Amino acid sequence: MPASAERYLEVQNSEEFAQLRHRLRSFIFPTTVAFIVWYALYVLLSAYARDFMAIKLVGNINVALVFGVLQFVSTFLIAWYYARYAAQKLDPLADKILHDIDEKPAAAATAAEGSQD
Repeated sequence: MPASAERYLEVQNSEEFAQLRHRLRSFIFPTTVAFIVWYALYVLLSAYARDFMAIKLVGNINVALVFGVLQFVSTFLIAWYYARYAAQKLDPLADKILHDIDEKPAAAATAAEGSQD
């Protein structure tokens, strides 16, 4: 039996759901800000610190190229870290909430049928 709209509102107002939102936001907001600052630094250095970005490190590899590659590396690291974080901190709580949604309406329906007999 599918959960009712009232049950979803009850879950939305539950402590577990608030904790899930808090955990998600505590990861996403700081990570997003850090990445935007990192990207803005790269763009600003490319635009205004051309001499610094043109410094050759090895052969034709300069600071700008290294920073550019690090943009890709940081993107993949954030994605990997989020997957790990979600598997450890978010998914178990989300699974518990889903289990509660599926189980409680069935239990309530069974109790209501039992009281009619």
